[in-house]
Amino acid sequence: MSYFQTPAIAYEGPKSKNPFSFKYYNPKEIVMGKTMAEQCRFAMSYWHTLTYMGNDPFGAATMYRPWDQTADVMEKAFHRVHAAFELMEKLQIPFFCFHDADIAPRAATLKETNERLDLVVDVMEEEMERTGIRCLWGTTNAFGDDRFVHGAGTSCNADVFAYAAAQIKKAMELTRQLGGANYVFWGGREGYETLLNTDTAFELDNLARLLWMAVDYAREIDFRGQLLIEPKPKEPTKHQYDFDAAAVLAFLRKYDLLEHFKLNIEANHATLAQHTFQHELNLCRINGVLGSVDANQGDPMLGWDTDQFPTNLYDTTLAMYEILLDGGFTKGGLNFDAKVRRGSFEEEDLFLAYIAGMDTFARGLKVAAALLTDGVLEDFKKERYQSYNIGIGRQIVEGRVGLRELEAYALEHGSGKNRSGRQEMLEMLLNQYIIETA
Repeated sequence: MSYFQTPAIAYEGPKSKNPFSFKYYNPKEIVMGKTMAEQCRFAMSYWHTLTYMGNDPFGAATMYRPWDQTADVMEKAFHRVHAAFELMEKLQIPFFCFHDADIAPRAATLKETNERLDLVVDVMEEEMERTGIRCLWGTTNAFGDDRFVHGAGTSCNADVFAYAAAQIKKAMELTRQLGGANYVFWGGREGYETLLNTDTAFELDNLARLLWMAVDYAREIDFRGQLLIEPKPKEPTKHQYDFDAAAVLAFLRKYDLLEHFKLNIEANHATLAQHTFQHELNLCRINGVLGSVDANQGDPMLGWDTDQFPTNLYDTTLAMYEILLDGGFTKGGLNFDAKVRRGSFEEEDLFLAYIAGMDTFARGLKVAAALLTDGVLEDFKKERYQSYNIGIGRQIVEGRVGLRELEAYALEHGSGKNRSGRQEMLEMLLNQYIIETA
């Protein structure tokens, strides 16, 4: 059974007028020693693609998908698997990401839910074997059910903590079974609304306990994937403990978890934290914890997580610049944690959205590669900090002077003369590379 009338999407080049074609994403093209497919490692988000029906806080569903036209919840789950793999095949997407709640419906008991998950994962394995498509990462939904009203790993209810741990255990097993390259922790409700009823120290300690349990269990089941934490500053809680990359790094260092975790950075979460996408990637890169990316964008005029498909060339260029500086992805990739707009309710819109996102990142990849190859930004940075390579600057870097010596130096030499940071010139150069890079 086919769920989509759209034919397979091929690369036709930037001069093509066919909207159902790639203009810039050529999977076999070599960029900095790897194919585009290897550099980007695109992934489909199971939730936004297969289960988002167009609902928003003010309106009901607008999307009535062909794979959902049955009342049997398990039959619907199996249809979704086949639709997902047909879509990925036609779009040449090599990976997918999932929450447990995306792939199989919750049942009355945890035991029955786990049995349902096993049945769906068996079908997913068959499709993976047929297509060669792989799992980038899995996770559990420990935020949607009413039992998680006060959090999961940070819940004030020990029974809820235990239930969340059980969900994580099963989701990790499924991710391992599917050959997942990563397992993600997203603390959807790991935060608080008011300090009037919250013991933050205890909640953070408990969250660390849960993560250590996950580390131990990953070792026990020989899960070789990378454990990831995805920062988000707000939504649904007002103060989330994983606010941004810096907050997560501080948490990991405090609880001696840094060697076990890297970060999964989402563009829209970065902007909600009042950071740029590049800022969060940069902070991860310089700390050696850049694991994977959720590729989307937000609307600067809206203050919530709109999860739009990425079409901003500046964002994708600077994101790929940081990723390439980091040596490129190993286990991570670009997961389109993005959904079509509520009014884009036809199945064709899914293809057009993914094409737009993949082309935008492919173009950003090529511009970033050109910037790095020519060295225009890195050479400028080296020149800007060159005073630390000689004289007093070198002594500072090598730790050969203290405050007394620096006072003596300043009394004799003053503060020297600053030079322009040339921000506008560099922005002009970035424009030039975006416009001119083939």
